[in-house]
Amino acid sequence: MNVYIITGSSKGIGFELAKQLSGEGHFVIGIARTASKLDGVKFIEADLSETGNLESLMNEIIATTPQDTASFTLINNAGTVNPIGLIGTINAEEVSTAIALNLTAPMILSNAFMMKLKEFDGVKRIINISSGAGRNAYEGWGTYCTTKAGLDHFSRVVALEQENAKYPVDIVSIAPGIIDTGMQETIRGSKEEAFPLLEKFMDYKEKGLLSSAEQTAEKLISFMENVDFKTIDSITDLREY
Repeated sequence: MNVYIITGSSKGIGFELAKQLSGEGHFVIGIARTASKLDGVKFIEADLSETGNLESLMNEIIATTPQDTASFTLINNAGTVNPIGLIGTINAEEVSTAIALNLTAPMILSNAFMMKLKEFDGVKRIINISSGAGRNAYEGWGTYCTTKAGLDHFSRVVALEQENAKYPVDIVSIAPGIIDTGMQETIRGSKEEAFPLLEKFMDYKEKGLLSSAEQTAEKLISFMENVDFKTIDSITDLREY
């Protein structure tokens, strides 16, 4: 049995990953603020920006998985693009929430995942859903770019540390490309003074240049099933596969 733990599983890529992986017969646990109904998926309602309970949550999740589990995969997918705006204009509370959701939560969940499974000798993987925004600077996305850059660098550190682990965890931070999800709707609903690249992102939608969440999930599952994480850089882009 293969176990997948997916955050942000109520919509977008997370929902499609949960749907497709459960359809393949895997044991899937989805974590999101709002529960969704999918056959074969165990949904847990949790606000990941409230980080104080995340370690115990991960411990409880792993404790409920099947005894015959052959592999564990944590997919840190949940995230927010808000607040959108130039630094010097954005809301401090939104900055704090975004950092908690985009960076602190994946770090805590990954730490708890690795600690709980330290003596598990099967396959263990962490997939952090990153963004090109973590590797390039965009006006209006100061918080988003910073948190995704942090997620990338966190993944590098874990990959380095796991080289000497008895039962290592494989980790990648992967940018999935530009996808037609609720996040894109949020971006298109922003104001140009807050996000100078607004027109460009409007064009992506109008010209049909956005990938669907379904297509992206299919490609990500293929990546997980066919790519040996030990042979690639811990920072990668799904569009390269």
